[in-house]
Amino acid sequence: MIPIRDSQQSYSKPLITILIIGVNVLAFLFELSLDPFTRNDFIAVFGFVPDQARLSSVLTSMFLHSGWMHLLGNMLFLWVFGDNIEDILGHGKFLVFYLLCGVAAAFGQYLINPDSRIPMVGASGAIAGVMGAYMMKFPHARITLIGWFIIIFSFDLPAYVVLLYWLALQFFSGFGSIADAASQRGGVAFFAHIGGFIAGLALIHVFKTRDPFRLRRDLLW
Repeated sequence: MIPIRDSQQSYSKPLITILIIGVNVLAFLFELSLDPFTRNDFIAVFGFVPDQARLSSVLTSMFLHSGWMHLLGNMLFLWVFGDNIEDILGHGKFLVFYLLCGVAAAFGQYLINPDSRIPMVGASGAIAGVMGAYMMKFPHARITLIGWFIIIFSFDLPAYVVLLYWLALQFFSGFGSIADAASQRGGVAFFAHIGGFIAGLALIHVFKTRDPFRLRRDLLW
């Protein structure tokens, strides 16, 4: 199931969300311009390697991706959920919130396998934080998803159902992947997703948010 839109209206332009998407796309295009040997070196330097943990690599790893599907999936999730959180936080605070969630996501994966030498890349941990904040602030918004079984179909579900289901998948998949992590085989950083989501749940209460209905009223006035 893939979310394609939500029912929660935003009342300001999602400038930072658009900027983050743009930076991710440009970074990926730069990755594609490199030959395979240079690309591997680039990922090793700018991806997050738990065994050589550095804050700078945590930040740069959030804007790198391993393939087109990795990039497009992450950017779709950010587009669906990011505009509303940016709307209630404001542009500057949203950027700080997003980066902090990404740092928390990297820390979540580090706790599971601090000796890993496999570079971790992707925006999904930070985006998971945005999703956690969305569940807290807009639990009853309707999320439109598409699925397929012989034919493609769409349906709506409350945000809290979609996001709790997604979080449960991360837990089950994460505990199932611990053996792969220990053997240095790589794979999906499920505990980064969990760490980012939990950070989003907590941080949205730390950051002062704006009332979206007040934003709508101010625009009308």
